[in-house]
Amino acid sequence: SDACVTSLFCRQFPGCGNIVTFSQFLFIAVEGFIFETNFGRKKPAIPLRYYFTMVAMFFTVSVVNNYALNLNIAMPLHMIFRSGSLIASMALGIIILKKRYSISKYTSIALVSVGIFTCTFMSAKQVASDSSLNEEDGLQVFLWWLLGIAALTFALLMSARMGIFQETLYKQFGKHSKEALFYNHALPLPGFLLLAPNIYHHAVLFSQSEPFQVPVIGLTLPIMWFYLLMNVITQYVCIRGVFILTTECTSLTVTLVVTLRKFVSLIFSILYFHNPFTAWHWLGTAFVFVGTLMYTEVWNSLGPFLARWRKRPKEE
Repeated sequence: SDACVTSLFCRQFPGCGNIVTFSQFLFIAVEGFIFETNFGRKKPAIPLRYYFTMVAMFFTVSVVNNYALNLNIAMPLHMIFRSGSLIASMALGIIILKKRYSISKYTSIALVSVGIFTCTFMSAKQVASDSSLNEEDGLQVFLWWLLGIAALTFALLMSARMGIFQETLYKQFGKHSKEALFYNHALPLPGFLLLAPNIYHHAVLFSQSEPFQVPVIGLTLPIMWFYLLMNVITQYVCIRGVFILTTECTSLTVTLVVTLRKFVSLIFSILYFHNPFTAWHWLGTAFVFVGTLMYTEVWNSLGPFLARWRKRPKEE
């Protein structure tokens, strides 16, 4: 999973988020330039000025999420917090689009909120207890952690605002997911010039990592470059998979699959990296998961399916 590969980077080289994001953006932009825009010959269906607005939001969300990992935010908490996108998009939908929802939707959002709050609160206690005995150091670590939580909250709301902006654009100009994917990754590339020293610094560090022989091919390269390559490929497969799902399945199925992917990534991250995960964390995660399933109304879809499945033996 892409989240787990990202954890590997954060463990070995804290603060390397920018080179990881830049590599993903560059790969998707090059692929889109060749296959989506036909080397720039195909004009966009949605005017570029709208993409520039979307890109400003997208770039901000990506960079803020990366920096949150440098502020004492553990990877599982980072992943759980981002599951709160349901609450953020619902809240902004009510405020901006004047939407109204059913009781079950509000209940599901409450469950997700309680789950995220539980995990956040327990992680706060861990940060407080894990810090050194020196009270000043402990307070400083805790304040940095609070700043990390503020950064994640800002990124969550900005991401939800971007989703609403995208929704209104699709209503106006029609759905162009592949085109949006390309412009969201190609237009921010010049912005990475601001982060060039940081990206170059980590490229040098990556080159100094231990050599690794790639299986099958037999090519030898520094192990961190191999991890980066794996990350780019898994991230591309993930984004491309979601794109295929949106064209082939209902939004319900897409939401459910993405939620299950997040949940599996979370469990894998905890087990693989031996992150401290208490019973309270499990309870919080269960709330997030059940709340998300309620939000997608998966029970309504499963009801008729199970009814048909039960009838089948009798008919035979």
